[in-house]
Amino acid sequence: MPTPSPNHRPLALAGLVLSLALLLPGIFAPVITVRGQLDPQGVAGLAPTLLDRGLSDTAMAAIRPLLNPALLPLFDATPGGLKAAIVSRLGAQLGTQLGAGPPIEVYQQTRSIVGSVRHLYRVGSPIAATLILLFSVIVPVTKALLVLWAVWLREAALRRKTLRFVEAIAKWSMADVFAVALFIAYLAARASQTPSGPGFPPSIVTFTATFGPGFYWFAAYCLVSLATQQATSRWLGSSETR
Repeated sequence: MPTPSPNHRPLALAGLVLSLALLLPGIFAPVITVRGQLDPQGVAGLAPTLLDRGLSDTAMAAIRPLLNPALLPLFDATPGGLKAAIVSRLGAQLGTQLGAGPPIEVYQQTRSIVGSVRHLYRVGSPIAATLILLFSVIVPVTKALLVLWAVWLREAALRRKTLRFVEAIAKWSMADVFAVALFIAYLAARASQTPSGPGFPPSIVTFTATFGPGFYWFAAYCLVSLATQQATSRWLGSSETR
């Protein structure tokens, strides 16, 4: 039976080793990081509303004895009464103090592919976790092992069947879909930011997202794996026609 050219075998093996070397950090390294920062300007704008809701009737009853009795009729005569006067004056002061501080990070999540799978299982989303595990880990590793086996096979018919099977499962690897899904998550995090500027109220929490090294490792794996698979199929096919 014809066998693959000795010159092609090392190239195919090198491509497989390279693709696996790219896959490992691609699934274990951080893929995306989402951060949320509390905007002091947004909190300052919300301070009067929070103060108004926090001053219940019980709280107002406890505050009244602390004030000068001679001033209470004046406050009660104003629109909204004593509560409105307190909210107006104290809310403005709280807003000034709160708005002068730097942003405060209140949320941060960094996920790798494997970390995402574990998190999804932990929060009760086994279907999504299994799909990511299957199409981003199990299928790529299975493809690499099958191509490696095909390189060393001496029987041409079995090699052809193996490569056809690899091509079939490659269509379901969803590597491109996975990359697009990450990009959509990136855009969604960007879009979740409240617009700022003239005519818009200041945002309370601002979300930003950045790709981690795992995304670039996985993207490189997708390209190298596809090139290796196509080259190996061509080399093995050409060897069978000699």
